[in-house]
Amino acid sequence: MAQHLGPLELIGDRWVIGDPTRKVGLSIVLTPEGLEHRRRGEAAPLLAIEWPQLMELKVRAAYRRWHATPAGGFVGAAQPGADMGRDGCSLHGIRRHPYEPWSVRYTHHERRYTGGHVIVLKALFDQLSEAKALDWLGDPEWLGVAVAKLSSYTSWSGAKGNRLVKGTIQSLGA
Repeated sequence: MAQHLGPLELIGDRWVIGDPTRKVGLSIVLTPEGLEHRRRGEAAPLLAIEWPQLMELKVRAAYRRWHATPAGGFVGAAQPGADMGRDGCSLHGIRRHPYEPWSVRYTHHERRYTGGHVIVLKALFDQLSEAKALDWLGDPEWLGVAVAKLSSYTSWSGAKGNRLVKGTIQSLGA
């Protein structure tokens, strides 16, 4: 079974977005109850959001570590829509009651994220938001099977990636 899909990685029995082992170590833990934004070395989460509170969830993933730096943001300014700069590695969405946008950052891994992985990870979050099935991200077994099916994707075609994610989600019952 695949252990990662871009910044999403299986650590122990939980799926985590970001690298919790790096110096700053910001990460987002996907639990059955919801999301936990964590910092390395701190016992309590910085923020916890339950799945029913989330209406929409999107992920931004800079392909290389330097893309998520201020210099990467400067370079990215010439590339509209590129996941670069301080928010190049972030999770954002809309919370309900009260309806408000929110976002949290995570720490990029040492490894480079492949284009195919980033494309299908973004599509996975988008399509689960549309299906109102974000809580499936908190099921480690379901997510493990989905990641195993999606991790072999290497194309840079967003249309093919979206079709692959749609087929995967349908085959897994979401």
